[in-house]
Amino acid sequence: MNKDKPKDWLPELKENWRSDIVSGFVVFLIALPLCLGISLASGAPPMAGIFSGIVGGIFVSFISGSHLTINGPAAGLIAVVLNSIFVMGGGDAKLGFEITLAAIVLAGLIQVLLGILKAGNLTIYFPISVVHGMMAAIGIIIISKQFYVALGISPNAKTILGLLFEIPSSFVHLNPEVAMIGISAIVIIAMLTKIQNPYFKKLPAPLVAVLVGIVLGFVFELADEHSYTLLNQTYQIGPEKLVNLPNHIYEGLSFPNFSRWKEGNFWVMVVTIALIASIESLLTATAVDNTDPYRRKSNMDQELVAKGIGNFFLGWIGGLPIIAEVVRSSANIENGAKTRWSNFFHGLFLLLFILLLPGLIHRIPLASLAGILIMVGLKLASPHVFKETYKKGWDQIVIFLVTVVITIVEDLLVGVFCGIITAILIQMYFGVKFRYIFIADIKIESNDKMHTLYVKHALLFSNMISLKLILRKISFGERIDVKFDENVKMIGFSAIEFLQSFKRDYEERGGQVNLIGFEDLKPISAYYGATRIHK
Repeated sequence: MNKDKPKDWLPELKENWRSDIVSGFVVFLIALPLCLGISLASGAPPMAGIFSGIVGGIFVSFISGSHLTINGPAAGLIAVVLNSIFVMGGGDAKLGFEITLAAIVLAGLIQVLLGILKAGNLTIYFPISVVHGMMAAIGIIIISKQFYVALGISPNAKTILGLLFEIPSSFVHLNPEVAMIGISAIVIIAMLTKIQNPYFKKLPAPLVAVLVGIVLGFVFELADEHSYTLLNQTYQIGPEKLVNLPNHIYEGLSFPNFSRWKEGNFWVMVVTIALIASIESLLTATAVDNTDPYRRKSNMDQELVAKGIGNFFLGWIGGLPIIAEVVRSSANIENGAKTRWSNFFHGLFLLLFILLLPGLIHRIPLASLAGILIMVGLKLASPHVFKETYKKGWDQIVIFLVTVVITIVEDLLVGVFCGIITAILIQMYFGVKFRYIFIADIKIESNDKMHTLYVKHALLFSNMISLKLILRKISFGERIDVKFDENVKMIGFSAIEFLQSFKRDYEERGGQVNLIGFEDLKPISAYYGATRIHK
């Protein structure tokens, strides 16, 4: 397989330009409505998301540590940016956005520093259920905000919980024409996702939803301010229900405001943006590596540097923070992309579209974008996610729910912190001594091409870096025995996921990995990869 890997840089362009242009164009069709929708849901100007897609594609693709990921704004940062604009602006959206841009500039610098310090293992320090809980909470937040946009309603509630509780009583106040556009987007995406016909599956569902919305917008004359009456009820409708873009791309530029740099809240936003953007990018890069047909491995440290440089630059021009985004990256692979040039072409098509056809974007109804985002939120927080987490063991569902609830009630950083603390308390409940929570007791004996790792006490998300650093030094194609001491108190869920993933990848490269003593530990649920404890 290795000899068939595409060449890099200019040689790979000459070799694969046809497949990469096609994939880049399809990804562009998916990215355009998502860039706009994520901007509006974040409380930012529509151009902010477009700038992110352009910079993430055209520039960051060349310094990225990954071959097939697509860079751009993501749903996972909506709640962070929205909260930052609200808190920093104190009700002034323009000021809040400019201060948030300053936070993005500094968050980018932190990401670059993390990459230079070789922090590509950052995700190890976050339990899998905390990450899934964070994403589910973000999904719920997206739904709570976009539901009202999709139905043309102005809610009374201001908090996330208030918005959720207000949903049932809101249907009687919907604007029928706006709601028809929003609901059509939801139905179209739901149907195209379920259809198994290979031709229909290739249709970019968000784009189809937007095109239908544009047609309905013409039918309902959204571009003209007017009222209409239905069932003795009068409704207002007009261009405020459409995307509002500047006439020229340079008019969309915004610049950072560093006036709040001395305040604690400002630095909380900086750290939150840096951490969430970094974690999501690393998780996406890992997922893409597992589906890369050439089994290439991303340079995670370079990923952090690349995203940091991109975010630093975007903060100066008025763009949203970028990550390696999973939906667009998956579409990239599914449509035959071979190299990083597909990411470049997706950004180039975004730039050409905004330069040549800005008037068409003016015709996109906000309700269509809201419907698209609701479907993104439903995917992040679907009942299936809760059910699958429950199957993995009571410890995982407790960590997951704590993260979800605290994130919704408080904010993202507090929710993630509480999820991690919950995971550590559960480890102590299972008898792990505090001194082994962050430092694993692992010894290695090597004899020629055979390596035996002796694991004592516990192997957990919080101490797993020790194991990963040892394994990184072992060459491919050798034998590794991981022996668990009979007195091991616990092997955590995240550690088991890592071991299984490492074993699969290492053996695909001609090596052998044996987990000795693993089966002697008791899983806390029927799920094979569940947390295992001392019998």
